[in-house]
Amino acid sequence: MPPSRNRRHTQNRRPGGPRKTGRPQDLVRRTAFDVIRAVETRDAYANLLLPARLRDRNLTGRDAALATELTYGTLRGRGTYDAVLALCSDRELRRIDAPLLDVLRLGAHQLLGTRIPPHAAVGTAVELARSVSGPGQAKFANAVLRKVATRDMDSWLEIVAPADADPTSRLSIRHSHPKWIVSALRDAVGEGEIDELLAADNARPRVTLVARPGRATVEELRDAGAEPAQYSPYAALLREGDPAGIAAVRDGRAAVQDEASQMVALALTEAPLDGPDARWADLCAGPGGKAGLLSALATRRDARLLAADVQPHRAGLVRRAVDDRAGVVAADGTAPAWRPASFDRVMIDAPCTGLGALRRRPEARWRRGPEAIAELGVLQRGLLGAALEAVRPGGVVAYVTCSPHLAETRVVVDDVLRDRDDVERLDAPAVLTSIAPDLTGLGDGPYAQFWPHRHGTDAMFLALLRRT
Repeated sequence: MPPSRNRRHTQNRRPGGPRKTGRPQDLVRRTAFDVIRAVETRDAYANLLLPARLRDRNLTGRDAALATELTYGTLRGRGTYDAVLALCSDRELRRIDAPLLDVLRLGAHQLLGTRIPPHAAVGTAVELARSVSGPGQAKFANAVLRKVATRDMDSWLEIVAPADADPTSRLSIRHSHPKWIVSALRDAVGEGEIDELLAADNARPRVTLVARPGRATVEELRDAGAEPAQYSPYAALLREGDPAGIAAVRDGRAAVQDEASQMVALALTEAPLDGPDARWADLCAGPGGKAGLLSALATRRDARLLAADVQPHRAGLVRRAVDDRAGVVAADGTAPAWRPASFDRVMIDAPCTGLGALRRRPEARWRRGPEAIAELGVLQRGLLGAALEAVRPGGVVAYVTCSPHLAETRVVVDDVLRDRDDVERLDAPAVLTSIAPDLTGLGDGPYAQFWPHRHGTDAMFLALLRRT
C-alpha cells in the first residue's frame, strides 16, 4: 500500500467529506469513522445518519453492508475494545486524542469482531489514522493494533474479563455494557437470564416493517421480499436490503417499526373500556411510529386520533406518518391544550433512557449515566398523571417505555397510582395474548414486558390503566 498514493487522496478534501477518488474500502471505513465521530461529538443517531451517508457516498451492496457492520459493531463493542486497547497501549486511553481512539476502536472491531484478515484490518486502520491524525499517530496505531492482533476475541476475554472477576465487571466488559446498565437489567430480568439478555443486545436486529391498515397489507410486503412476523398481524420481517426499496415504505403506507412497538399500540386499541370509543390520543407521538398505526386503526373504527408532541419538528414527522383524519399539534403533554376527560383511549410513550433498544441504537448505552433515571422520572410521572386526567372515566391509558429499567416502568406507575383511587390496572399480558395467542414470557401481570432474548423485539414495557 504505497503511502504517497494514499496521501494524495486525502489532500485538499474537507474533513469528514466523501472521497472523490481512492479505493472503495477506504471510503467504507471513512464513512464508518465519520458516523462514529458524529455520534461522539454531536450526539447524532447512527441509525439516522448512516443511511444518509451511504446515499451521499453512493455506497451500496457489499460496501454498504460492510460500512454498516463496522459502524454498529464498533459502537456496540466499545466497552470490550477499550478494555483490550488499554492493555495494548502504552498511553492511558483518556490521553489518546478522541479521533485517534475511535480509529483504534474501529481497527479493534475489524480484528476481533469480523473476518477481515488481520493484515488488511491493521493496514486500513493505520491509513485511516494517518489521514485523521498524521504520520506519527499512524505509527502509534500500528503498534497498538499489532498487539491487538496477537489474540482472538475469546483469548482476550479470558484476560480482560476472567471468570474470577467481579460478576458485574465481568459482564460489563464481556458484553460491552456500562456497569450501571448491567445492574439495572439484572434487577429487571433476574440473574438467570442476564447473560442471555446482554448477548441479545449485541445481536444484529431484524428490520421489522408495519403495514399500516387500510393503506398497505402484509401480503404486499411479502411480495416485496419480506417474511411473516410472529406476533403482530401487521408486521413483516425484512432479512436484507434497504426498506426504502419497497414501494409501500417509500410511499408512507408502510414503515419500519419494531414488533413490540406495534403490539403495545394494538393492546391499547383492544383494551376493554366502558362507554364510547371515538376519541383517541397519542400525547408523546414523535416521530410517529405508534401514531401511524393508531391513526390507521382509528380510521377503520370511525374513531379519530389526536397526536401531540412537544417539539414542532417531531410533530412534523408525525404529520407524515398519520392519515388525513388524524389531528397533529405541537403541545406539551404535561401542560395539555385539551380539556380534562377528553379522550377514550390515550397513549403515553414516555421519554426514557432507551435501554430497551440497545440493539438498534447501541450508542445509547454510552450516552447516559444513572443520573438520567431521576431526571427522566419527573417527566414520566408528569406525563402519566396528565394522561390519566386527559382520559374520561371508563377510558384507558397505555403507559409505554422502551426501557425495562424498574425505575422507569412499574415504579413510575405505582408511584402515580399510589394516591389515586380512580384507576384500575388491567391485565396487560392477557390483552396482548388475545391478539397473539402464542405470545408468552411477558410476566405475570398486570404489567407486560417484552425482551430481546425472549421475543426478538425491543424491551418494551406496557401498563394498561382504566379510569373508574
